Amino acid sequence: MPKILTTGQIRLADEFTIVHEPIPSIDLMERASSGLYTWVRENIPGKRKIFIFCGPGNNGGDGLALARLLLQDDYQLKIFLLKLTSSMSMDAAINLGRLSSLNSEIVSIEKEQDFPAIPAGTLLVDALFGSGLTRPLAGLAAGLVKYLNESGEEILAVDIPSGLFGEDNSNNIRERIIRAKNTLTFQFPKLAFFFAENYQFTGDWHVLDIGLHHGFIDKLETPWYYMTGREIKPIVKPRKKFDHKGTYGHAFLLSGSKGKTGAAILASKACLKTGCGLVTVHIPKLGYEIFQAALPEAMCSLDPNNDILTVIPELAAYNAVGIGPGIGTDSKTCLVLRDLLQRVELPMVIDADGLNILAANKQLLNLLSENTILTPHPGEADRLWGKSGNAHDRFFRQIQFSADYKVIVVLKGAFTSISMPDGRVYFNTSGNQGMATAGSGDVLTGIILSLLAQGYTPENAAKLGVFLHGLAGDLALGNESYESLTAGNIIDHIGFAFKELKD
Repeated sequence: MPKILTTGQIRLADEFTIVHEPIPSIDLMERASSGLYTWVRENIPGKRKIFIFCGPGNNGGDGLALARLLLQDDYQLKIFLLKLTSSMSMDAAINLGRLSSLNSEIVSIEKEQDFPAIPAGTLLVDALFGSGLTRPLAGLAAGLVKYLNESGEEILAVDIPSGLFGEDNSNNIRERIIRAKNTLTFQFPKLAFFFAENYQFTGDWHVLDIGLHHGFIDKLETPWYYMTGREIKPIVKPRKKFDHKGTYGHAFLLSGSKGKTGAAILASKACLKTGCGLVTVHIPKLGYEIFQAALPEAMCSLDPNNDILTVIPELAAYNAVGIGPGIGTDSKTCLVLRDLLQRVELPMVIDADGLNILAANKQLLNLLSENTILTPHPGEADRLWGKSGNAHDRFFRQIQFSADYKVIVVLKGAFTSISMPDGRVYFNTSGNQGMATAGSGDVLTGIILSLLAQGYTPENAAKLGVFLHGLAGDLALGNESYESLTAGNIIDHIGFAFKELKD
């Protein structure tokens, strides 16, 4: 899995590459700027006017090198050099010198009166400060960042938006951070990129491989990773010609209550579409006819209560259990979850109202079997382990919760994070904002339950399930928009998602 390293570790990887590749630092900067140039050529329509704002350090050096490459390709641009002191980094100074042979317009910014008028439609490139900041921007630098943000023009950040810290921004001053539409980051995304409150600064981020020493990177230890199709593909189990439905497990889902039979239908349909051999759903009596009509491939177990779940049937026939979608939080249903946790040692996934019951009855957390999968959204997470001040805080509470109860937590979001009991965390990179729709979480529960029943380890079921869910949502956009995407569309594209992974 690709690693997420701290800014300190990335700096060490830079230094090791320079010494052991070996490659002069100025040439490594050229490699990075070439990646920037290629991205701009491929993604910025036309040769629009560009203003590049460079700081005195190596981030500024990257911007100056990019400016040279763009000028050589006849782009219209101006270069603005923020003068905080009389000195520059050695590599930034070299790249400034290389611009002297070109028809470049370089403007020094030494006071606020030097801030330029910005014509409408100008692309602003932020190469002011890199990832080495340890305190909020102040003075002239903070004023320039505020000025650029208030221009309303599109900003492209080099490596990291100026002013943003690579990990924890809890004590940062948000008005002093560049708000980019796109961020081109070198070799690794920063941990901060995965947190919701920082999207306003990073926009969409893109990783540029600048060839840092892979042998050294492999030896760097980190508990944080992010998932792409390349790493998820090998998890998918091959199917053999003489396999049969019994080969692929029998899933048992407890779901639904009066007015929420749809949750049971969505989750169980997703379970079947993900390849489970047999699916039985325990629902209140009132849901029987609508459920069987909607999903004849699944089997029904009927609760004696008309409206809610009140009992657990015999579970010997099943390979995995899921509970939560649409079950409500009636006191009798709370007892069902308690009895289930006391009786069952099968792989289990708990979602939605199952999580709300756990949050309201914290003593039940001690009954969770090791590697049980919990799938909260941020609100449910705050109820489970306490309200968090921001996504960074919630992330580390998630890690601690997984360790305390020896469970796998799938914290749903734009970059869903999957925490393991041993402290490892995997961020998902598939999916899109159209999936923020009713029933999407029920579909994820069904997918994970299906994989558990098929014999995937809980870890692999969580990782493959989350990635597959997001990929199906991405593929659904081929026929839908963000606004029109529904949970049913996600289910309809699970098969295409498998094909995409295998291909």
